[in-house]
Amino acid sequence: MDKVTGYVTGVNGNLVAATFSGSVRKNEVGYVLVGDDRLKGEVIRVNGDTASMQIYEMTNGIQVGDKVELSGELMSVELGPGLLTQVFDGLQNPLPELAQQCGFFLQRGVYLDPIPNKDWEFTPLVKPGDHVTAGDAVGSVPEGLFTHLIMVPFGLKDQGWRVKSVREKGVYNVRDTVAVLENESGEEKELTMVFSWPVKQPIRCYEERLRPDETLVTKLRSIDTFLPVAKGGTFCVPGPFGAGKTVLQHMEAKNADVDVVIVAACGERAGEVVEVLKEFPELVDPRTGRSLMERTIIICNTSSMPVAAREASVYTAVTMAEYYRQMGLDVLLLADSTSRWAQAMREMSGRLEEIPGEEAFPAYLESVIASFYERAGKVRLKNGKIASVTIGGTVSPAGGNFEEPVTQATLKVVGAFHGLSRERSDARKYPAIHPIDSWSKYRGVVDMERVEQARSILKRSNEINQMMKVIGEEGTSAEDYIVYQKGELLDAVYLQQNSFDPIDAACDPDRQIHEFNVLYDVLTRNFALSDKKEIRAFFNQVRQEFLDWHNTVFRTPEFEAQEKRLKDFYLSKAAG
Repeated sequence: MDKVTGYVTGVNGNLVAATFSGSVRKNEVGYVLVGDDRLKGEVIRVNGDTASMQIYEMTNGIQVGDKVELSGELMSVELGPGLLTQVFDGLQNPLPELAQQCGFFLQRGVYLDPIPNKDWEFTPLVKPGDHVTAGDAVGSVPEGLFTHLIMVPFGLKDQGWRVKSVREKGVYNVRDTVAVLENESGEEKELTMVFSWPVKQPIRCYEERLRPDETLVTKLRSIDTFLPVAKGGTFCVPGPFGAGKTVLQHMEAKNADVDVVIVAACGERAGEVVEVLKEFPELVDPRTGRSLMERTIIICNTSSMPVAAREASVYTAVTMAEYYRQMGLDVLLLADSTSRWAQAMREMSGRLEEIPGEEAFPAYLESVIASFYERAGKVRLKNGKIASVTIGGTVSPAGGNFEEPVTQATLKVVGAFHGLSRERSDARKYPAIHPIDSWSKYRGVVDMERVEQARSILKRSNEINQMMKVIGEEGTSAEDYIVYQKGELLDAVYLQQNSFDPIDAACDPDRQIHEFNVLYDVLTRNFALSDKKEIRAFFNQVRQEFLDWHNTVFRTPEFEAQEKRLKDFYLSKAAG
């Protein structure tokens, strides 16, 4: 079939208007031909014989009359073995290979194969005559820590396909035919280890979508106990610049109880992305003792790259996450930052001359953000396995204003809100999650009734603190001062963690439960203290005993000795 061609009729930044003589689809990929360069773009609006395309490259030099070619394919990613450990841009170009080819400055119009052209040891899982449908595994290859399933492309949803032939066990190139399928009408389909899938279409080749009811353990006490995240759930981390969003994501990526981590650096500053690229290979995976990169994919799209590519990077990341979920794996997707993606949408919306919504964001901002987060989920696959995609996105509101549209649109659809506080960050309280303003709809590792009681003490402590700023410490009763000190104790010994300490940096659920129960006993107990100086000295000592306890290895004689020392001390001042 002849490709549909057209020509450029207008250029507005990254938006190109083109007229075509054939049929055009929304989300179809096209190329603008400028000299020897083919600049990739996506059709985002069709009006008669005119289409608006967002170009994922710098548009310098495009002129009215330049030729445009449509590919006939939707914006897609290649899926297959070899994705793990890789660093891509938003268009799924492998950046290290791109740098080797282009040098320090990336050239526009250069697109490389995302799947490395290498051999894999293929093991068939079906035999001739077996009936298969979309998402069924026809074979497997070992990929690092996992068994990578070679699946029937997700587009073959008809029930009438059966296996005509399949390769026997052996080593084959990733693009060799490993199986041939045939339907009832005699149509044949050759399968390789690689296939494409449109990024804006969710992968739904599962049996049932389940309620996310299992806690995703991050080993961060403030999250797992007070603000839990569920496997297959969603959460957002809004916060001002420099409050620790990226560092928090690093900790979550390292310690989270998932199989695969995908990091989408969407419109982040180049300096921050370089830090991610340098630090992730050096992060030691607690599961394996090897590099965390072995089960990580990074998608980089910095603020210095073309603005339209930010959208592509978000959808590329979530499609890869769904692909690994289809293999029965738990996947964590960290998007940093969705604000920059929303800013890209605002820019393209302005160029399309659409009616603006609040703060000039497009009127459909909420629905687009919702459709992205809705692709998270816990599912039961056709083979009975339970798998999940958990999505956590950071939001960078200007001046830390959580009332702005992107934050509010995100809060409407996520299951947990981890708001970072500039005040806590400046006070060096990490993670700087505000314990009172933040919330979660999921169940954590500790008894929720006790957690709520502890939270109420924290709220009351904060109220007393605000009152003390007005009337002073001397105008506060001893009872109120004890409540204030209890809240400060909870904050200092439980909500804060020392990421530089190898023991305290990651706290297992069993340890969290054990330590919280001891802390709860302190928080709910009455103490025979009346003098404020005595109260302050007592709680300072309790805090130090707790911190020393954190530095001991769980369930060791040293741990138990320190626990006894702590309990003996605070019980010595207990009332009654």
